[in-house]
Amino acid sequence: MWGKPRPLRPHHGLCMAFFQGEGYNEGFTAALAARLSELEGSAEPVALTVGLDVVCAPCPHSAGGVCDAAEKVEAYDRAVLRLCGLEEGEVLPFLRFVQLAQRQIIAPGRRREVCRGCQWDGLCAKTKSRWEGL
Repeated sequence: MWGKPRPLRPHHGLCMAFFQGEGYNEGFTAALAARLSELEGSAEPVALTVGLDVVCAPCPHSAGGVCDAAEKVEAYDRAVLRLCGLEEGEVLPFLRFVQLAQRQIIAPGRRREVCRGCQWDGLCAKTKSRWEGL
């Protein structure tokens, strides 16, 4: 048990759905794979945050604890929250969160509404969601 909920950016639920082992650099990719392994299928709680989270720490875009693409990724986060009917700060089991992301965004084909402008959009577009069937 982790104790208190881990902070998680809402858009990272989508990133993890399509993650294929690619990333900004080797350190970030390894860290994202580790977070995914820890969380996948987990009922552990996450606290949805529009800010740095457990995935961001090794990201080369979050130097000094500040995201250099903050405005863009905050828009992704807010879109996921809106489409899933969730609120910033909400705490829920990780598995429940990704079920909502799959059912409310991915399955009905709304991922591009969220991910417009993301450099990984093309990769995700041709990848099957790991949350399919949840």
